[in-house]
Amino acid sequence: MPRIRWTKVFVFLLCLVPALLLLWDWHKDALGPNPAENIIHTNGDWTIRFLLITLSITPLRGLLGIPWLIQFRRMLGLFAFFYGSLHLMSYLWLDQFFDWAGIWKDIYKRPFITVGFAAWLLMVPLALTSTAWSIRKLGGKRWRVLHRLIYLTALGGVIHFYWLVKSDVRLPLLYGAILLVLMLYRAVVWRVKRA
Repeated sequence: MPRIRWTKVFVFLLCLVPALLLLWDWHKDALGPNPAENIIHTNGDWTIRFLLITLSITPLRGLLGIPWLIQFRRMLGLFAFFYGSLHLMSYLWLDQFFDWAGIWKDIYKRPFITVGFAAWLLMVPLALTSTAWSIRKLGGKRWRVLHRLIYLTALGGVIHFYWLVKSDVRLPLLYGAILLVLMLYRAVVWRVKRA
């Protein structure tokens, strides 16, 4: 248990590295010609990455026989929400300057923003119910059903990214392929259990 505790501390600090690197680049004025865009896109990239890493925990546990990996899933999921919230806040502040009329117009008129905002909204109940108290209150079965929203969140994130980039779609397609493999693994496991 002490080893797991220290590993959790290490993983927590490791998950903060992307945010700290952004702060460092901002401090050094090294965010490039469009700092706002750099910050928004970096936080968005890390949101999708953390969603995919979180979804990878279950297959890795099964394939590698490492049951204790489950202890990191909640933290990784919360970091996905953390970076998703930074992504949203960066857009609201650095891109729109909290012009709420313009923001709602943007959400309504630009499909990639609509999908991205919807994906973030789906993460909110997951973050709010990530405590042991929530699991007890909801019951394990209902809690698991609710937390399947992560699949829609990850799909929404990939679509958001794909529609955003327009030309070089290799990275969003890679994320989409990883998500597809993770979902196929779950489908196969479910099918085997049913059989």
